[in-house]
Amino acid sequence: MKATLIFLLLAQISWAGPFQQRGLFDFMLEDEASGIGPEDRVPEFGEMEPLGPVCPFRCQCHLRVVQCSDLGLDKVPSDLPPDTTLLDLQNNKITEIKNDDFKNLKDLHALILVNNKISKISPGAFTPLVKLERLYLSKNHLKELPEKMPKSLQELRVHENEITKVRKAVFNGLNEMIVIELGTNPLKSSGIENGAFQGMKKLSYIRIADTNITSIPQGLPPSLTELHLDNNKITKVDAASLKGLNNLAKLGLSFNSISSVENGSLANTPHLRELHLNNNKLLRVPGGLAEHKYIQVVYLHNNNISAVGANDFCPPGYNTKKASYSGVSLFSNPVQYWEIQPSTFRCVYVRSAIQLGNFK
Repeated sequence: MKATLIFLLLAQISWAGPFQQRGLFDFMLEDEASGIGPEDRVPEFGEMEPLGPVCPFRCQCHLRVVQCSDLGLDKVPSDLPPDTTLLDLQNNKITEIKNDDFKNLKDLHALILVNNKISKISPGAFTPLVKLERLYLSKNHLKELPEKMPKSLQELRVHENEITKVRKAVFNGLNEMIVIELGTNPLKSSGIENGAFQGMKKLSYIRIADTNITSIPQGLPPSLTELHLDNNKITKVDAASLKGLNNLAKLGLSFNSISSVENGSLANTPHLRELHLNNNKLLRVPGGLAEHKYIQVVYLHNNNISAVGANDFCPPGYNTKKASYSGVSLFSNPVQYWEIQPSTFRCVYVRSAIQLGNFK
């Protein structure tokens, strides 16, 4: 029996024949015949697969988002995946942005460089970013706004820097811009060029708070819906400063040194809904509030208002169409609340909307 088995095994080996090397593409033809494509083949031992984009050392990459924050980096990583759409480099020690730092990132939509030590940005550093929509440069050491920003940019935040000048040329051609944040910079009114923001037809939101400006910037675009100028050194509001702001819905002027609002000024903002003038030096309620059809919130607390007239907030009569106030604050003014006539707030339908109090 053993002899029979050995004979059969030897005969099988002899029928198999020696190994013969075939053409290079024979294996591919076999795969095609079996319905297995090159991408479906399982690599054999020792066979290398082609490498895709490599994630920078110590960074985290997932779904085209590259997170390199809080790593103590002193420069932008050089091996960024070219398909990156969001790059987070905040909370590092980067001091300079160079021309080639983002040269391959044509699909980048958001770039976060908050809280670094950036004092210099090369003129062409952002030129390759043809799809960039959001650029966050807050909490750095920039003395001027970056040049040649992408035309696709929609949101720019550069608060808490050392910027002293805002030039019109910087924003030329940025027709997609919607939001600009420039707060907490050593800006003066003379440092903001007249009409610096005028060319941006979609600009809706500007915040220039906590600076040294003494007047409302001139030549603001009519597309604005929110203007935040709180905690500055503005002394008055005149008609020219609000001219053309037909779409403005929210105006923030709290914590300034405003002593007067010129008659007719508020008529330039016919769609105004919120007016924040608390913590100023006003002597009376701004004129023109009674004529506003959409105004709903007026903050006037912490001023020097000593009297409130019966028609300061509401138009004469009871049948005039006007939006109902949802918030009117007059506390911490020298006016005595019991001296205000009850009809003063005849267009206010919710008692809790009125905030009064004795002057301390």
